[in-house]
Amino acid sequence: MARASTTSDIYNAIAEPRRRSIFELLCQGELPVNDLVAGLHMEQPSVSKHLRVLREVGLVTVRQHGRQRLYSANPNAIRAVHEWVAQFERYWSDQLDSIKTRAETAQRHKARKNKSRKDKQGR
Repeated sequence: MARASTTSDIYNAIAEPRRRSIFELLCQGELPVNDLVAGLHMEQPSVSKHLRVLREVGLVTVRQHGRQRLYSANPNAIRAVHEWVAQFERYWSDQLDSIKTRAETAQRHKARKNKSRKDKQGR
């Protein structure tokens, strides 16, 4: 099966770390490209390329303000990813509960063993 284009699939778009960094910065507020370039220490053409991908999957919007283009995050677009990941929360919660139970059992066993050893030494 052919891999989905990064411009049509939100999962592929956010798989790229620099695009995630751009999205995270834009979640803090609207910014022009030059501020993103400075904040990320990336070349302007690279930032523009990543912004195009993020716009095409709906994660970023742009508006014209005079001669400047201002970009902002569209957090609602990430909802599908959140909902998909949320189905695994129960799994991780169950795993953590299991680890906690095993650790507590091991701790109680160790404490009983130490108490038994001390009792034997005290006799």
